[in-house]
Amino acid sequence: MKNTIEQGPIRPPSEADSLLIRVTRNCPWNKCAFCHTYDGTKFEVRPMAEIKEDILTVREIAERIREAVGAPGGNGEMSGHLLQILYQRGYSPEAVLPVVHWLSRGGENVFLQDGNSLILKTPDLVEILRFIKESLPTVKRITSYCRSQTARKKTREEFDLIAQAGLSRIHIGMESGYDPLLKFIKKGSSQADHIEGGRKIKAAGISLCEYVMPGLGGKRWTEEHARETAHAINMINPDFVRLRSLYVVGNTELYRMTERGEFESLTEEETLQEIKRFIGGLEGIETTLISDHILNLLEEIEGKLPEDKGRMLGVIDRFFSLPGEERLIFRLGRRLGYYRRLDDLGRADIHDSLKNWLARHAKDDAGKLEQRLSDIMQGYI
Repeated sequence: MKNTIEQGPIRPPSEADSLLIRVTRNCPWNKCAFCHTYDGTKFEVRPMAEIKEDILTVREIAERIREAVGAPGGNGEMSGHLLQILYQRGYSPEAVLPVVHWLSRGGENVFLQDGNSLILKTPDLVEILRFIKESLPTVKRITSYCRSQTARKKTREEFDLIAQAGLSRIHIGMESGYDPLLKFIKKGSSQADHIEGGRKIKAAGISLCEYVMPGLGGKRWTEEHARETAHAINMINPDFVRLRSLYVVGNTELYRMTERGEFESLTEEETLQEIKRFIGGLEGIETTLISDHILNLLEEIEGKLPEDKGRMLGVIDRFFSLPGEERLIFRLGRRLGYYRRLDDLGRADIHDSLKNWLARHAKDDAGKLEQRLSDIMQGYI
């Protein structure tokens, strides 16, 4: 048995409690202008034997942990002493700690890495899903990333087989539904890909989470980005839509486009206005919208459509009804991690501290202050 397991660099925030099983390495597309996650890497499909060996290693470690915590004197807890025993048996921390974390969260969820595991041949993916369910009987939910173009190429029958084998949810980075913008950012997918691929996934009974990137249209395409992305979402009716506001990261093609004057970013408040247009355009769907990332200014824009649409738009209106200084204080508090909701402005001690900080920097011009806020956000990337 191996003493370690291989894991990739990322997973969706909502999969924080999931066991990560790496079935592919890196991203088969790896050209999106805003992304640098897989820079300098080569896409590979891991050999089936390696994947299965990782799964069996997880099973072995999980069994040893369960035996130890359930033994007399084990106190039903995973202690540091237990970790030392596992290390002494030859298991590496890189294998043990993910399994400990997974079991402490219930041991029920698995996420297949890396960037597009659905690119596997369907029989191979089905074999992996079945092997996970057979080897790890506590698993109730298995999820994966997928590109829209990949989903479009698979048949409805293939998705039926994948669903029957145990895949519960697919995460897709739609980013935008506006074709000129998708071409500009080199997404490699079209609005038609998004819609057809998403509908196939939904028709198979697999839960679908679409990621939308407010701000991606920049000043040039903000209205088209909001309108056409809402249209694509309306046509798909995914189970979840998650907002991931754009932050232009250095060492990306989009950063170089910005440097060349080919792309001009929105301000945070302009991005929020774009989100309002996007939500306003969502019609005729039953979707849960979530704003669960620190890069999003207003985390409380969250709810079920259609019943919560007015309330979510009201949160945005409430922000813009604040005086300019209060909006700036909230932005600073949000970026420093003090604020999560607009009601947090009522915390007098924090509010006064932030107001004093702004007073000390009152001599700065607007551009310099925005750069300070941007520098803070950089730490979250």
